[in-house]
Amino acid sequence: MNGVTQHETRGFAAATRLVAEREIKTFLRAKGFWIGLGVIIIGLFAMSILPGVLGGGQTKVVTVGAQAAEALAGTDLEVRAVADVPAAEALVRSEEVEAAVVPDTTAESSTGVRVIALADPPTDVVAALRTAPPVDLLDPAEVGQGPRQIVIMVFAMVFLLFGMGGTAIAQGTVTEKQTRIVEILVSTIPVRALLAGKIVGHSLLAIGQILVLAVVAPIALRLGGHSELLALVAPALGWYVPFLVLGFVLLAAMWAVAGSVVSRQEDLGSSMGLVMMLVMGPYFGVLFFSDNAIVLTVLSYVPFSSAIAMPVRLFAGQVSLWEPLVALGLLAGTVVLIVLLASRVYSGSLLHTGGKLALAKAWSRKD
Repeated sequence: MNGVTQHETRGFAAATRLVAEREIKTFLRAKGFWIGLGVIIIGLFAMSILPGVLGGGQTKVVTVGAQAAEALAGTDLEVRAVADVPAAEALVRSEEVEAAVVPDTTAESSTGVRVIALADPPTDVVAALRTAPPVDLLDPAEVGQGPRQIVIMVFAMVFLLFGMGGTAIAQGTVTEKQTRIVEILVSTIPVRALLAGKIVGHSLLAIGQILVLAVVAPIALRLGGHSELLALVAPALGWYVPFLVLGFVLLAAMWAVAGSVVSRQEDLGSSMGLVMMLVMGPYFGVLFFSDNAIVLTVLSYVPFSSAIAMPVRLFAGQVSLWEPLVALGLLAGTVVLIVLLASRVYSGSLLHTGGKLALAKAWSRKD
């Protein structure tokens, strides 16, 4: 009996490897795969280089007192006056302005003014003054706001592109059903091995793309003048890779199910809504709430969004060592559960023809 079990295990593994190799070879020959990878690389360079080239328009500054206003007279800054220092600090904290120029009461400044900023020194404001004044930071940050936003955008964009790349699994499944190739495949390969092979194959393709990005990213950061980010972002990247891979496996299983419950490409849109929401939701959630510590903490433990949110918090230095371990464990557990559920639904729906098959019916159908 044990020998039969071992034989079945070896047979399942061999079938999975065969399907995975087929998926990898098919997509490596497809122009769309290389175009997609090229778009990711170009986007990475663009996000790193273009902000410094294009700039962000006029810098907004507030002043307190006549001496501060005179110091900024004739500059290219957008200047407005407020009544006192507390009002100026409030505007800086709310990020309505980049900095405030206020009277110096400590006699440290030769110009009689000093600059107040939030997280990092405002180089354009300091450069506009004839003599560099002292700079007070209300909430000093290890990384400036600009570089921080670049890292967050890169983390989110890579997750989005990889997550949406899983549509290839759904489209491939529907194509196999529509051309009746799937009937030949399941006659020689177990249905669950077919699903496992698709997930493994596309996951290996994703890992390969991640390795390419790991080589390209340092080059893009250096060209964009963000070399100092490399050392700071390295620990977060070390966590980002396993989170991204597990997140992709989670979505890949769901993309496969989305393709198995329909029989025509035209019907695929009706089954992809939930998966697309689980890709787009975390992307926009992290971008919109990157400065909200409470929301970002919650997102970092939700399996479908932790692949972005936890690495972002790690980069910002907002977590203890146990937190990514717990989040990764929750994500891994969810992956196992979803893959098992997807296997049952996939087996019950793969040979279905006709209109869209309800998940409940797919669950109750026999292999």
